[in-house]
Amino acid sequence: MDDETPPERRSGVLRSKRDATKYQILVEIAERQPAVSQQEIADTIGVTSQAVSNYLQELVEEDAVNKLGRGRYKVTKEGVDWLISETDALEAFATHVSEEVIGPADIGSALASGDIAEGDRVSLTMRDGYSYATPGSAGDATGVAVTSAKAGQDVGVTDFEGVVDHELGAVTVMSVPLVQDGGSQEVDNAVVSEQAADHDRLATAGPEAVATVRDVDLSPDIQFGTAEAVREAAVKGLDVFLVVVANQLSVHTDKLRDSNIAYEVIDGASHEM
Repeated sequence: MDDETPPERRSGVLRSKRDATKYQILVEIAERQPAVSQQEIADTIGVTSQAVSNYLQELVEEDAVNKLGRGRYKVTKEGVDWLISETDALEAFATHVSEEVIGPADIGSALASGDIAEGDRVSLTMRDGYSYATPGSAGDATGVAVTSAKAGQDVGVTDFEGVVDHELGAVTVMSVPLVQDGGSQEVDNAVVSEQAADHDRLATAGPEAVATVRDVDLSPDIQFGTAEAVREAAVKGLDVFLVVVANQLSVHTDKLRDSNIAYEVIDGASHEM
């Protein structure tokens, strides 16, 4: 847990072993409170009793836990909020793994990268946000085609084995001033063109953002429902350049943060990261 970030905005138990341990300790406290045995928690999560004691001290200092007395602790509202936020992020990641990486247990669909006959063993990869099936079983993830398809057509796949080699995309967010603060006219067009060229998809949110990309003769790939659409694109491995009016910035970054999507924010007026 980062002391500089409010508990309800923190995320990253999948990235930080320290946060993962604190998450487990908070769960154990919530189950046992108020009478808490540090040794029982240590045995349950596989660390030493001294480590639990040290983490408890940090959690108390971070206002995630209240110490009521010797061996008595209670998770605070801030601690509960952080647990909920992290649990939501874990559930979103688990859904991503089961639905996008491993694939459904019955029949999934993919785009055929070559001619495939029903019953063929195929290798599965993720490219440009879509699942692709390639004839043969040379890849880390494979399946069996349940339909025939020519290259470029959709093909049904089942009997999955392995895990698709897949990484989340990243998002660069450019904040554009409100029109009363100068709007698109305050943005450096060269920066917009450069960023758009470096990303897989271009998204806009707000009239000022649309005007910004039109000034450089670009058309956005994503214009509506952008908070969810940009998150979904990144989950599928696409890097997205999001141009968003300033008063809609937090709606989008909150969605990315909650899903553990890496992002950086550029101030369109100053061009600083």
